[in-house]
Amino acid sequence: MQDSTISDDPQRKLLLIILDGVPWANWRRYFGCLEGWVQSGEARVWRMRAVLPSMSGPCYASIHSGTPPQVHGVLSNGMIQRVAQPDVFSQVRRAGGVTGAVTHSWWSEFFNRAPFDWLRDIEYDEPDSDSINHGRFHTMTGYDHKNQATPCDADLFATLTRLCQRFDLTYGLLHTCTLDSMGHRFGHDCAQMDHACALMDAMLAGFLPHWRAMGYEVIVTADHGQSLRGHHGGTGEDQRDFALYYFGAAEGPAPDTVLDQLALAPSVLKRLDAPIPETMKAAAFFH
Repeated sequence: MQDSTISDDPQRKLLLIILDGVPWANWRRYFGCLEGWVQSGEARVWRMRAVLPSMSGPCYASIHSGTPPQVHGVLSNGMIQRVAQPDVFSQVRRAGGVTGAVTHSWWSEFFNRAPFDWLRDIEYDEPDSDSINHGRFHTMTGYDHKNQATPCDADLFATLTRLCQRFDLTYGLLHTCTLDSMGHRFGHDCAQMDHACALMDAMLAGFLPHWRAMGYEVIVTADHGQSLRGHHGGTGEDQRDFALYYFGAAEGPAPDTVLDQLALAPSVLKRLDAPIPETMKAAAFFH
């Protein structure tokens, strides 16, 4: 992939890359490309702690609304509904930005419309939407212990890159469940997970320099951790804690700070000069 210097465009643009279900230890051990950029000074890394319950649906809703599950109402993976609170998409749109998402369909249901309709919502371009302008979604229909039903991550990264090229996204979200599904199937103390993390790191490294060259700040993180037995939802640090890597010009807290997941939404909005709603109580960690 061709590389170039980072754009001088003064308009801030940001991509949030969420790799579902990667615990803190796996980030620091197996993502050698990301860690190499930390060592070279091109990226910074912090530890972040998920909300409770540390399940996927509640975490997705909290990541973008900046509110805890007890406020937004998504208390389990069985409660998939439109979130009522303002969110990152809606606030970027209020500021005049263009939004895009390449994610699991639950994100569309939380922040665009529910229930998800395959023919209407699997792929759309809606420039006048007050939420997600350009959506590319997958449902993982048929997912179970033996069948991951996940798309190829390189294909997802390429799809996000294409949306950025075509529509000059101000804010783009990418979410993949590959590593979460691998963890549920194999656990984390195994050769399969070692390989899966390293492969994800290599795929991501093929695109991240290009996103930076396009002028994007980039955050790479997770929604929650996962135990060695492949569980999350509870209070253990292995289930709640994960890494957040940041590529950009903002100043942040001390390296040993444990970030609050509820602070991610206002931090993204602050970087994009978008209004932070009163419902987001946590203080942004970028300054």
